[in-house]
This record gives sequence, structure tokens and C-alpha cells, in this order.
Amino acid sequence: MKGSNGEVLFKSKDKTSSRYGKRPEERSLNELLQKGIVNIDKPRGPTSHEVTSWVKKILGISKAGHSGTLDPNVSGVLPVTLGKATKLVKLLMTSHKEYVCTLHLQKDIPKYDLMRVLKEYEGTLYQKPPVKSAVKRRVRTRKIHYITPIDIEEKDVLMKVGCDAGTYIRKLCYDIGLSLGCGASMKELRRTKTGVFGEDSTIMLQDLLDAKIFSIEENDENILKKYIFPYEIVLDPLKKIWIKDTAVEALCQGSMLTAPGVSKLQNGISKGDTVAIMTLKNEAVSISEAKMSSEEIFQKETDIVAKPFSVLMETGVYPRMWN
Repeated sequence: MKGSNGEVLFKSKDKTSSRYGKRPEERSLNELLQKGIVNIDKPRGPTSHEVTSWVKKILGISKAGHSGTLDPNVSGVLPVTLGKATKLVKLLMTSHKEYVCTLHLQKDIPKYDLMRVLKEYEGTLYQKPPVKSAVKRRVRTRKIHYITPIDIEEKDVLMKVGCDAGTYIRKLCYDIGLSLGCGASMKELRRTKTGVFGEDSTIMLQDLLDAKIFSIEENDENILKKYIFPYEIVLDPLKKIWIKDTAVEALCQGSMLTAPGVSKLQNGISKGDTVAIMTLKNEAVSISEAKMSSEEIFQKETDIVAKPFSVLMETGVYPRMWN
């Protein structure tokens, strides 16, 4: 077995039956309202919880969740999970984030010194949450993937920051000021990415409401559907294992995946990795822990391949096919 990471390895030549399940892109509006995500462009002012409540009211659903709190005065990308997609909130909350912020310096600093210090802050960062935070104030390690200056105007530095979830940008700005010896603060902040979701796919609350109204008036659910992503999109960063139709129901009932149930898989899986278990129609079945590497899964005919963390698909979608 050879190939680059991400290459799909075919363990068997199974076909999926059209009698069971449905490809995510073929779901109806009502199905997407239970297994979808809408990427809201949160305005400054309301809390993330308030925005989520408004989404529930606009879409007429009873359950929704958001992917990580944005302070009221912060705008930007806020994916809202709908219905059963709330099971993926934790995965979204722990995904990488990107922000655009304005760093305000207390005095003029040579550009060379500024660029040097910004570069020094890329990499592992030790942070203690600020006094006004919802978590315990202990030192935590986070990674700053990049700090890219966009524009510098006198004492204001507009910059883009890519970081691990849970990074405090306000604290980052304060620490940069200490390193520069001049003092600094965060003037403005906007989130531009959360995992696979970026600004290009956001929708304003008013536009979401308009789409809902127009879809009813025009009797065309596609007007609203185009703003709701199947929840499988959140699993894109994970390595995947596709299973046979005959194995789906057992996993939906909490069973562990064994080698005979595997149809194909991505190369590059290591033992202990978090992987997505998918049907051959690309429906999400579960998020699981790999108990074997890709090479072992490909070669083995028995034994446990993956243990579920979270079962996403409800029972009864595929038939029971064991005695």
C-alpha cells in the first residue's frame, strides 16, 4: 500500500443502495433544519446567545447552538448549528480561528521593531485568561499560527491573526505592547474564520429572514436552502473511513467499527486519531477514535478499527443486517 496522506484506499468494491439514506446535498429544507449549519455574520451589539435565539426564531426550530462565544462588541463569523447538528458544536469550538484586529500602540514604534516582535509571538504562547472571563484563570498554552500586518497608520496596526481556539486576542495585544515597551491595547476585533467557515459564506440575520420569507412567498425552498450547509462540512478537516451499508445501523446503535465493515478509507490515519465515520453516500455516522493505522485497517480482516466518541446518525435510517 503506497500513497500520499489523504489518498483514498479501497478495501472493497461495495455499492450503496438507493433504498437507504440520502446524500447530504439532496436533503430537503426540513431535513437541513435538523442537520444543517448557517454561517451568521454576527453584528456588534448582541451576544452570541441572542443571535442564536434569533436564528431559531427565524427558522422556526427549537434547537440550535453556536460555535464559540463572541463578545457583544465583536463582529464576524458565527456558525450556528441547527437541530441534531448541535452535536458538532464542540468540534467547531475547538477548531482553529482567524481574527482581524486593530492593535493600538501608546507611542510611535519603529516599523522594524514592530515586525520583529510580531514575528516573535508566532508559535506557542502561554496565556492566563483575563479577570473577566468564563473559564478558570490558569496559564494555558495556545498556538499562534501567523500574525500578518495588513496596514499601519500612525499608532494603529491592522493585523490578521490565525490561532488556536481559546486564544485571547485582547491579552495578545496587551502582551505585544509589553514586549515593545510602549503599552498597547486592542481597539477593534472581527472574527474572519472558524474552522472551515469563512467570511465568504456568511449571511446577515436580516438576509436570513428575507430568504425565509421569500422561500415561503415563492414556494421555493431552494431560496433558503442555499444558506444552510449540511453538517458534514464540519468534518472536512478529519480523516475519514467509509463503511458498508450493512455496517451502518450497528454503529448507529453504538457498536464499535470492525474491519469487515470498512469499504474505503483515507491514507494517513494513525492510531488514536479522531476520525469521521461516513456512509458511502457521505452521510456522517459518527466521530470516532481510530484503533489502527490506515495500513493496519487496509490489511486487517478482523478486529476493532474505531471506537465512537459521538454517534451522529439516528437509528433506523439503514436496516439492521445482523442476526
